[in-house]
Amino acid sequence: MAYSLLSRRAEIIQGIRTFFIKREYLEVDTPIRLPCLIPEPHIEPEQSSGWFLQTSPEMCMKRLLAAGLPRIFQICRCFRRHERGARHLPEFTMLEWYRAGIDYVALMAECAELLRFVAAKIDCPDRSAAALLSKADWEYLTVQRAFARYAPVSVDQALAEDAFDEILVRDVEPNLGRGRPTFLHDYPAALGSLARLKNGDNRVAERFELYVNGLELANGFSELTDADEQRQRFLKERAVIEGQGRQPGPMPDRFLADLGELQSAAGIALGVDRLVMLLCGARSIDEVVAFTPETL
Repeated sequence: MAYSLLSRRAEIIQGIRTFFIKREYLEVDTPIRLPCLIPEPHIEPEQSSGWFLQTSPEMCMKRLLAAGLPRIFQICRCFRRHERGARHLPEFTMLEWYRAGIDYVALMAECAELLRFVAAKIDCPDRSAAALLSKADWEYLTVQRAFARYAPVSVDQALAEDAFDEILVRDVEPNLGRGRPTFLHDYPAALGSLARLKNGDNRVAERFELYVNGLELANGFSELTDADEQRQRFLKERAVIEGQGRQPGPMPDRFLADLGELQSAAGIALGVDRLVMLLCGARSIDEVVAFTPETL
């Protein structure tokens, strides 16, 4: 990796920290090796001597939020098996932040403020990407409308055929964030395992993803704070994992116990490597990290 890209990467991370510190967020540091994880059928964790390397710092950060910390952020390493490609690494850098007392609408606005701040602060090679992030009129598009506009079938049909993810990636995602960033929001309730259902419409979850030039950058939602409902959702996810022929890890009971202390909140995960890719005009994630698995 060229020194110039390493330098730009460092500036972007410093810009992220500056944004949150100015807004009175506390930077936290949580363990990356854990005895149990949130059960997620679409993610396979990396084991470490009987425990697991984190796929996200979400669980520990929400426990801190439940303990009374109102605004927290973290930039950390995460690990997911069998994720390798031009936009994926099995070990990658994640930014996550959580804030008490807000919902996903306010979180989308804060996410836009963060990326406008970083784009303005950093002198990166791809000024067109920075200009895109600096736009005032970001697009807000529901999943239902996105499927009606770009997909060959409706959301309901895609779910019934167990083809939602395939159609989203193939037909919908490449069209998102073109000309301006796009918040794809209001996911089907079945696809918001940790998200609160929308008030007045329990068919959808208060979840969103951010896309720029067809690249997914972030995933966030209003937090589900009902521990009993969350446990039932976890049981369903564990059954799916077992159906895949995998053994789910232990139930995260301490997380569920603390979740009951959490009031309204929202949280988001943003891929730092992908943000660097975008702002530096890189075609592959390999260009913006110091080492790839193949070079170790």
